[in-house]
Amino acid sequence: MATAGVVGRSAGMTSKEKRVILAASLGTVFEFYDFFLIGLLAGEIAKAFFSGVNPTAAFIFTLLGFAAGFMLRPFGAIVFGRLGDLVGRKYTFLVTIVLMGVSTFLIGLIPTYATLGLAAPVAFVVLRMTQGLALGGEFGGAIIYVAEHAPTDRRAAWNGYVVLTAAAGFLLAVGIIIPLRLGLGSETFTAWGWRLPFLISVVLLAVSVWIRLMLDETPEFKRMKAEGRGSKAPVSETFGQWRNLRLILIAALCIIPGQAVVWYTGQFYSLFFLTKVLKVENLTANTLLIVATTLSAPLYVVFGALSDRIGRKPVFIAGFVCAALFTLPIFKAMTHYANPALATAQASAPITVVTDPAQCALQFNPVGTAKFTSSCDVVTDAVARLGLSYERVDSASAGIAAVKVGTVEVPGYAGDAPDAGAQKARFEGALKAALTAAGYPLGDADPNAVNGPMIVLLLFVLLSFGTMTFSASTTALLEMFPSRIRYTAMSFPYHLSSAWFGGFLPATAFTIVAATGNTYAGLYYPIGIAILSAILSLLLARETRGTDIART
Repeated sequence: MATAGVVGRSAGMTSKEKRVILAASLGTVFEFYDFFLIGLLAGEIAKAFFSGVNPTAAFIFTLLGFAAGFMLRPFGAIVFGRLGDLVGRKYTFLVTIVLMGVSTFLIGLIPTYATLGLAAPVAFVVLRMTQGLALGGEFGGAIIYVAEHAPTDRRAAWNGYVVLTAAAGFLLAVGIIIPLRLGLGSETFTAWGWRLPFLISVVLLAVSVWIRLMLDETPEFKRMKAEGRGSKAPVSETFGQWRNLRLILIAALCIIPGQAVVWYTGQFYSLFFLTKVLKVENLTANTLLIVATTLSAPLYVVFGALSDRIGRKPVFIAGFVCAALFTLPIFKAMTHYANPALATAQASAPITVVTDPAQCALQFNPVGTAKFTSSCDVVTDAVARLGLSYERVDSASAGIAAVKVGTVEVPGYAGDAPDAGAQKARFEGALKAALTAAGYPLGDADPNAVNGPMIVLLLFVLLSFGTMTFSASTTALLEMFPSRIRYTAMSFPYHLSSAWFGGFLPATAFTIVAATGNTYAGLYYPIGIAILSAILSLLLARETRGTDIART
């Protein structure tokens, strides 16, 4: 059965149809604004809520707090997906937007660790998880809402406008953060100014609720309910029938993992890499990413329209392949153009740590109580704290570990030696002297040496891989399932894979970097997932372009 008035029609949008896309998209912009604030304010949040642990662990914990919001998204997909399939898309929109908005506002009111102790990070994580619960019912619903109004031959292009709201939410967040950071100054913004973007969200909440109240229910949902075709138990029908469960597994394990890691690598990990690894000043890095995001945003619609013409699979698989091939070269090129002194030093005088591997431990100390005193741990910690990449050369015959900067060797020391204090001063002084002589910048990247246009170009290319995968893959998902269970069946695999593969990407990548000493090692995680997704999608995913989504 075709959806009356929309299927097969390729004429331009009516004013009512434009309002449908605008209303669904604007509400979703606010949802993503709320959700992205955590990633963009990770440094300030780490100091506010995780100051009781060492700085490296605090930053990783903040990234895990960012990921915690993703953990509840699959459950939100079930809870609100069921509600959307039983009661309707519009009602579910209103519930999710209020839940998201209130949680965001309350994050801005949590006292710091110094005031509240352990309860502060706990409260932060709980509210972050509540945000994730709300978003689990939001994004899939917005995609479905627009798709159930769209012509068959323009469905992905229309959904491209909704997908674009993810980038728009990011732009809104940085558009509020940057003026506040400049106006208040770095110290004031770190002390309390970071709270204002969360508190300002209450105004955006009011606007978004008003927008959602203007929405009508989708024609397909109303028709389905009028004809008695609605599911009485969407959750059990979704997971209890093999034909549906099989499609969910294909979506969750083949298609969305690649889409998630490709998109989050471009939109988030690139920013962390620029600021934390390449030491580009925060405002500069954000500005470069804003420009690249703005330039690449229309590509969500462009690649959506392309998938309407040639199919979903060719477009999103091409995105996976491009990301797998070019992500690592792009990040290495960013090092060259963002911090050329660092790139030159890495090439001419690579850093190696020569040590007995039996002396080395994984230096992840979340509670700040562990003591790392072996010479391997001491010297690798010293290099890591400088934010420099190194390679470990294992030598069972090595006694005291040493750091080699090019051909210059700096002997280390044991942290539990009687004269450890004097040895530390000797070692750190000699290490910094060797690094300086080799041309390594030990502070922030030279702002005059940052090649902004080239970095924008590299970010644009990186972000374009995400635009290739996003519109095509999410449209393929909604076309897999019938209207009666579409909200539940589409939302769950999307948010499950976004959570576990995308949401944990920053924390996973930085943990890999901390464990290996290689600043590029974290990229092997998204690259590997992209390769697997391309292969599995090619073998198992079916083409869905042209599907009649009104089928029962």
